Amino acid sequence: MTDTTSPATPVIYRPVPQRETSSIHDSEKRTQQEHERVAPGDIAVGVVIGRASEYFDFFVFGIASVLVFPAVFFPFVDRLQGTLYAFLLFASAFVVRPFGTLIGMEIQRRFGRSTKLTAALFLLGCSTAGMALLPGYESLGVAAIALLALCRIGQGIAMGASWDGLPSLLALNSPPHRRGWYAMLAQLGAPLGFLIACALFAYLWGNLQTSDFLGWGWRYPFYAAFAINVVALFARLRLVVTHEYERDLEDFELEPCNESELFREQGTNILIGAFAALASFALFHIVTVFPLSWILHYSDQAIGDFLGVQIVGALLAAAAMPVSGLVADRVGRRSTLALLAILIAVFSLLVPFLLDGGVLGQDLFILVGFVLLGLSYGQAAGTVTANFAPRFRYTGAALTSDLAWLIGAAFAPLVALGLSSRFGLIAVTVYLLSGCACTLLALRANKWLSERDDATA
Repeated sequence: MTDTTSPATPVIYRPVPQRETSSIHDSEKRTQQEHERVAPGDIAVGVVIGRASEYFDFFVFGIASVLVFPAVFFPFVDRLQGTLYAFLLFASAFVVRPFGTLIGMEIQRRFGRSTKLTAALFLLGCSTAGMALLPGYESLGVAAIALLALCRIGQGIAMGASWDGLPSLLALNSPPHRRGWYAMLAQLGAPLGFLIACALFAYLWGNLQTSDFLGWGWRYPFYAAFAINVVALFARLRLVVTHEYERDLEDFELEPCNESELFREQGTNILIGAFAALASFALFHIVTVFPLSWILHYSDQAIGDFLGVQIVGALLAAAAMPVSGLVADRVGRRSTLALLAILIAVFSLLVPFLLDGGVLGQDLFILVGFVLLGLSYGQAAGTVTANFAPRFRYTGAALTSDLAWLIGAAFAPLVALGLSSRFGLIAVTVYLLSGCACTLLALRANKWLSERDDATA
């Protein structure tokens, strides 16, 4: 019988060329990094918690500027003048905020992001809690006002220095067709911070005698701020210290840059970015801090009831923000901001009729205003951040935000109350209309520059 079985074919082992091996390893590395990349949802949690704590600190000061500081720190003038003085201190934090950003960038270069964030939030918490320990004017005189101003400046510097790049990373790490949705998540901290601050003051105002409230009750929200900041610090550090987070920041070049070079090469983008969302920033304190001062001085509505309406307004703003994300993903973020600037302009024309329209009109002002605020502010962050070259984006986004707060929101309560007390509520209309006009012009300029760059590319 003939054996038809062929002899075993020898196996030849061919070494993989070095280029092919390197390609395989690079592919495996990329796949591993994609699996380890920080999920947008995790970033969003850190952003919301961090921003809510910061807004809480600022709203506590804003509400106290109306209900507390005129009587405790400025008893030597009438209540209206005392409120205006308090609003001037309120604005000081936004004036020094860009300097805080620059200081924070330098700390980050020398000691790292986690050190900067820890120092900033510690300063923020201590500045806010420190206000709770201050004696009033009758005990310490002008020194009490100086210490209050020092604590407020500490808040502003800390807010600037606490920039962690999370909002930018959230926008860049999210799916392209969901950018509006994830941009909205970064803004949710605002209504949440206001809601907590307003609820605390409403409870204390409604359950304490005026003497007790002005003597010690108002201090509790400031104490609470320190505890909230500790929770926020750990929530944000949980992300910041992870290798995945640092790698993502490096991949997107979200690191401090040379500020002189930034202003020289892309200063125009900072200006356009600051003015692009000005309508929303102008509305921000007009519906949160200013109305409380107007009601206290020129309305018969009970403060406790009005604080309750503002709490409902904050809930409406929080509910409107997801809607803004859905709309922005469908029609575009810039188109959304332009549309809302027009709606805010229409709303501004109704301000005198609503705030002078008794309890019903005042409540409608708050509820409608907060809905517009939620829709517009939900898309106000980093609308033109993509205009920055990658190496300028981290610092550029921070300074753009600082400038928007300074121009649009810092002096809003002071200007609105000061001018409306002298010229009537039409002054608030003019203020909001100017913000809307700036937004529309900035968005048009941004579109023109984009088209010019595309044409010359």
